[in-house]
Order: sequence, then C-alpha cells, then structure tokens
Amino acid sequence: MRYYSVLFLMNIILLGRCTKGPEPYGALPTEHQLAWHEMEYYMFVHFTVNTFTDKEWGYGDESPEIFNPTELDCRQWARVAKEAGMKGIIITAKHHDGFCLWPSKYTEHSVKNSRWRDGKGDVLRELRDACNEYGIKMGIYLSPWDRNSSVYATPEYITYYRNQLYELLTNYGDIFEIWFDGANGGDGYYGGAREIRRIDNRTYYDWPNTIEMVRKLQPNAIMFSDAGPDVRWVGNESGLGSITNWCLLNKDDMYPGGPFENILGQGHEDGKYWVPAEVDVSIRPGWFWHQKEDTLVKSPEKLLDIFYTSIGRNCNLLLNVPPDKRGRIHENDIKSLMGFKELLKREFSNELARGKRVTASDTRGRQFSPQNVNDGNPNTYWATNDGIKAAELVIDLGEDTEVNRILLQEYIRLGQRVQEFSVEAFSGGQWILVVEGKTIGYKVIRKFPCVRASKIKVRILKSKACPVISNIELYRAPGD
Repeated sequence: MRYYSVLFLMNIILLGRCTKGPEPYGALPTEHQLAWHEMEYYMFVHFTVNTFTDKEWGYGDESPEIFNPTELDCRQWARVAKEAGMKGIIITAKHHDGFCLWPSKYTEHSVKNSRWRDGKGDVLRELRDACNEYGIKMGIYLSPWDRNSSVYATPEYITYYRNQLYELLTNYGDIFEIWFDGANGGDGYYGGAREIRRIDNRTYYDWPNTIEMVRKLQPNAIMFSDAGPDVRWVGNESGLGSITNWCLLNKDDMYPGGPFENILGQGHEDGKYWVPAEVDVSIRPGWFWHQKEDTLVKSPEKLLDIFYTSIGRNCNLLLNVPPDKRGRIHENDIKSLMGFKELLKREFSNELARGKRVTASDTRGRQFSPQNVNDGNPNTYWATNDGIKAAELVIDLGEDTEVNRILLQEYIRLGQRVQEFSVEAFSGGQWILVVEGKTIGYKVIRKFPCVRASKIKVRILKSKACPVISNIELYRAPGD
C-alpha cells in the first residue's frame, strides 16, 4: 500500500513539474502593440494637392482650389481594402505641402477653400464613415514638416501642429496608428517667405509632450516614426524587412529623421523597448498618383515577393495605393491587388501540419505540450523547462509529403527569445537542412525548395530563455 502511495505521489510531482508558465523575458509588447501585430497588412493612401499637380512633394504655394476630385469615393477605398484582405487605411491628412484634407480651423490651406464639395467637404469624415461601414480601422499621417506655414521653424508652430493633431484625434473616432515621418525642414513657401528653414529635429518638435498628448487622447493608438515610440520604420521604402529582425530597440537617443537606417532593419538584440518594424512601400514607383505610372503598377507576383520580405520577416506591411484625380483607386491598382490576393490564397491553401503528431526533446508539462504548436490556437504554446535554451520539435507527417514553406511564431507576450534556429526535413532516410535563421518574433515565413519528407524538425539552436513557440504551419505552395 505504501509502495503505491509513493508511486502516486511521484506521478503527481512529475506531472506537475514546471506546470507554471515561463516568466516573461526582456521587453514586452503592450496590448495595443499586440493588436497592431495581428493587423499585419493595411493600406496607405497618399492623396492631396500633389495628386493634381503631378508632384511627389508639394512646395506649399499651391492654391487650395486645385484640389477638386470629381468622383471622390472613400467607400470605394474601404471596399477595395477590405476585399484585398487589408485591415485598415492610413491617410495623409497633411503632407509636407501643409494642405489639410479636413477643414482645420487653424489654416486656410485646406479643403474648406477648395472647389470640392463647394468648400464644405471633409475627406477624413468620409473615410471614417467608410471604414466604419466596411469594418476596417483608420489611421492618420500628419507631416511634422509644413512648407506652407508661415510660422514653421518657430516655437509657435509646435502649438499649431498640436492643435491640428488635437482636431484629428478628437473628431474622427478611434485611430489605430499615427504616422510621424522624418522629412523635416528645407525650402518652402512658408507664407510667402519662399526660403530655406532648418530645424534641429532632435529637439525642435518636443516629441515627449506630443507623445503624452496622444496617449491621453487616443490611448490605444500606435505611434510610428524612425524611433517609435511604438513602431519603427524598417529603414527603406523598397518592401524589404531584415531577415534578422528583433522587435526590440534601444531608442532613447533616436529621433524621427535621424541617421538610423542601418539600425532600423535588424533592431537591437538587447533592446530595452518593444518597437517592431513596419514596411512601407508603394504599389507604384511614386507615392502619389501620376498618370504616367498607370502602366507601372507592381504586379501580383511582385507584391507576393514583398509579402515574403515584409510579413514573412516579422514586419507589418503598409502598402500605399494612391487615389487618382477622380478620388478613386485606379483600375490597374485594383487588378493587381486582387491578383495578389489570389496568389496568397493559392500559396497558403494547403496546410500540412495541423493536427499531426508532434514530439519534443524537452517539454514543460502537459499545459505546454508540443502539440500546442499545431492546434490552431494562438494562445497556447510549447515551452521547455527553465534553463533549457536549445531544443527541437519533430512534426510527423505520417507519409512522404511535398513541403516548401514553413511559418513560425513565438508567443511574444512573454518576449522575443529565439536567437538561432534551423529546419530539417526527413527525406530519403536522412535529415536534410532546408532553412537556417536567427530571429522569429511575431511571425516568420520561409520558402525553401520543395522536398518530399515524412517528418519536419524545427531546432531551436539558441534562445535567450526557454523557447515559447505558439504556432508552426507547413505548406506545399505551387510553382516550385
């Protein structure tokens, strides 16, 4: 009797070993950053007087009357975004030219002095209503530089800028992302001065107080700039995320417009803050619509390549789709977006790992079983015991199966941990290396030449703390 009691107690101890979840490690995402990660893919809309002057950067001396879209239809923008699989739209409420797409009471350089809607229109209001109708989120871009304002480069401009930001954050509902770019100072109209004005972009804008203002007015909004505070620029406008990509950044000495391109792609392995990367790229050569570029829209195949180098590299994808002079997204852009959607559907229609048997070299008790990585639940994950920083998972496919894509996700609520990993396929009686990598983070998707394999092994070769893997998917995409 005593013998069975001892066995029973030993089993209870073994089953309960390390059933407590791993402790968080390092910098962690906030809830609104987690929501941002899950958006993955959304639309940028560059639209202003430049659309009508055939320029990329307006000088600031444009007459508001030139802004006159004949068929402006924000419902079309939102419908196209929704049908393309995008989850939101960020609009250039004010670009460097200073023209405002809403009737700001702080400037005459806005839609209220245009011919459009007889000066009574509000693009942002129409977009807000359209986004609500189609169930997608809305974001705003408010250029810190203003080539129209007579007070730019003086302390008075900071009050002007915050007044406009206040209008946007209090009159148009929930804003999911606010975009602060790094173009700061240079030549401009400046109320008729027509001169060059320089500012110190490290100190001039007093960003800490502007950030505090945003936090109070829109506590769930993500703020984007070279230095965050919530999301960072990836360092280029080509659609290229870094294949090694930490969501972490030491941003204390960074600022919008600074010389940080070589840092922003990879981030910092030892970063103190969670500041993930966003890829911004245009579907056309330019950011604004130009008729001469109607035949230069990126193909669905090129957009698929960008998908793999952005979302596939632990970034979100902000794809610019600029409306034309009508105020509508051009037919060529729509055709490419929908073609891209079909390519994505084909690429990821044949998931092979779901429900297959998974084993691991180390497991932190039943609650953190290796079977969690392919159960379809993002809130479950496999974890090893504390102190085990290298381990492997094997997915048994049951029979020889063609595979050429793998998707990996860490449970980032507990931090980004993996420093090095590899993927092997059991084919022809031996293990074959098919993927090598460093970081994972929220999501990585890797392509490799098609292989017939009965098993796939994911090896965590190095990790800051015990690895926490929430999802593994395998695919046989067409074409290889």
